[in-house]
Amino acid sequence: MFLMIKEPARLSASDINLSATEFWLRPLSEREEAFRVLRQDLPIGHYATPILPGSTLELPNDEGYYALTRYADIAEVSRRPEVFISGPGAVSIIDFPPEIVEYFSGMISTDNPKHARLRRIVSRAFSPKNVRGVEESIDRVADTVLNRARNEGTGDFIIDVAAPFPLEIICSMMGVPESEFATVLKCSNIILSMGDSEFIPEGSDPVVSFIEAGATLTGIMDELATFRVDQPIDDITSALVNAEIESEKLTKQELASFFVLLVTAGSETTRTALAHALIAFDDFPEQKQRLTEDFEGLAKTATDEIVRWATPITWMRRTLASDYVLSGFELKTNDKVVMFYNSANRDEDVFVDPQKFDVARTPNEHFGFGAPGPHFCLGSHLARREISVMWRDLLSRTPTIHHTGPPVQLSSSFVNGIKHLNYSF
Repeated sequence: MFLMIKEPARLSASDINLSATEFWLRPLSEREEAFRVLRQDLPIGHYATPILPGSTLELPNDEGYYALTRYADIAEVSRRPEVFISGPGAVSIIDFPPEIVEYFSGMISTDNPKHARLRRIVSRAFSPKNVRGVEESIDRVADTVLNRARNEGTGDFIIDVAAPFPLEIICSMMGVPESEFATVLKCSNIILSMGDSEFIPEGSDPVVSFIEAGATLTGIMDELATFRVDQPIDDITSALVNAEIESEKLTKQELASFFVLLVTAGSETTRTALAHALIAFDDFPEQKQRLTEDFEGLAKTATDEIVRWATPITWMRRTLASDYVLSGFELKTNDKVVMFYNSANRDEDVFVDPQKFDVARTPNEHFGFGAPGPHFCLGSHLARREISVMWRDLLSRTPTIHHTGPPVQLSSSFVNGIKHLNYSF
């Protein structure tokens, strides 16, 4: 007589709610399985707009959004910025009041011609000389952070390494004094928290906390920029306040918005990638060994694989400026679509064995820095360099580094964040 073992019920697309906070608190492996089901059975699915817990802000009712989970659809949307526009709020599914959107309307949430103008001015500030100075600082900061972690470490990889490393680089390149580093970190955590209770105190309105954190960062940048107009030095802030394209300069608000973008998304990308890489190297020890034995030969492909694997920024939103048919699906003017980069980076139609972490993966046209188009991450080169340098130093100086407990996930759909990760050398 044979014992019949009942197979577990297969997850169906109708069981998945991408707007539920509970979904984003599930283990990463379960979320990846859910997106695999969506890619196969419901690649363009409709969801209600998520509710921000604890907020008293009255928001208009809307029609929800369409979630895009396949690589090809996300690539097509990104190539058509005239149809799929960023202006209404690329970093928010929720339609916030216009004054809030305008306050944080940096490059990431604007369209041409404003976007092109901002990008031209900012690009001018990142001259070869300035970029070389930043790249030289990466090695120095990596050495400082790693020495501090080894001698005074807390045992939490996020606190010791992943968070301070990119933050200190960005603050240094902008000329922010060291006395403000802790404030900048606190504010960036609040802005990216999506209401996570560790960063938003109980009883606080997350939207109010978000605005107050942005205002604090704006104040730091305003004071610094005012000083740099008359007393410029070799930092990016001096270059930005004096950068001029066809007699146009950044306004104070534009400069502040760019600073907020740098210290949040710019810092978070590297922080999240470093944390997920530590876990991946423990889960795939043969890949850690390969990279250790031939770091120079594999540094480029390994860095891109780390970014694909982590996909630090999970999604971006676009809004339709006109009707459009996407993969046979009819979308209407003003519809919202959300591009889930994490799903695209596991798409079986594009990546061979996507659930394998492979430091030699090639080709690897991932969307970890967004998909190709006008909004492709301006800081991708900096992030790649940071990730590469830190893992070069970790593998050469602390080859036995490993995590010693499960990651504590950030309660966020937007950032694939890890708040705490115990580790040991």
